[in-house]
Amino acid sequence: MYTPAAFRMEELPDLHAAMRAAGLATFVTGTGAGLMATPLPLFLAPDEGPLGTLYGHLARANPQRAEPPTCEALAIFGGADAYVTPAWYATKRETGRVVPTWNYVTVHAYGAPDFFEDATRLHAVVSRLTDLHEAARPHPWAVTDAPDPYIRSQLKGIVGLRLPIARIEGKRKMSQNRSAEDRAGVAAGLAGSDRPGDRAAAGLVPLDQQPRSEPGHSALALRQGPHRTPVTSPISRGSR
Repeated sequence: MYTPAAFRMEELPDLHAAMRAAGLATFVTGTGAGLMATPLPLFLAPDEGPLGTLYGHLARANPQRAEPPTCEALAIFGGADAYVTPAWYATKRETGRVVPTWNYVTVHAYGAPDFFEDATRLHAVVSRLTDLHEAARPHPWAVTDAPDPYIRSQLKGIVGLRLPIARIEGKRKMSQNRSAEDRAGVAAGLAGSDRPGDRAAAGLVPLDQQPRSEPGHSALALRQGPHRTPVTSPISRGSR
């Protein structure tokens, strides 16, 4: 991913937090049949491996799981994003030398995908995904609330996905390359928008830093090192 230094996310906890906040990812594989992609809710096991491991599931009928990947798979997590009009920049009034842009947060996680069909592991994955997204509800629903034979029949229609993260890169493009006055204008403009996504982006515009405008492409990405042993969890165990 093209990531100028001004926008690069460098800390693993920040990358993990952005992934958790997104929830839904786009799972992409390169195959002999071409590129294939599926929107998937994924959860992160942060302590399983040096950079963490992602879990989810696909429909058994999804052809993506049957096509062998020819390279690393990619999980794309999107965060807050918003259109930025030049009208919000102080520079517009001063010189007029401004153009529109788009602010956004995204994280790309790469690794070798592992599809599995073991019913115990599948049950653990769907239970953990459900618990994660039901936790904030006043009366959370649990997988065990449904009849066990019904759940077993549903599990036959899916395959599990395990994606140990081999490298990860993130980009938070939130006007860091603009002056303090321009950033203040962007934050105020987004905060006054009717769109919830714009208001979420407003809170990510940094107001207390010097503008960062380092040119060029940064190839830096966090990569899995050889010095840490991945943690084995009940979900990760089993035939792969």
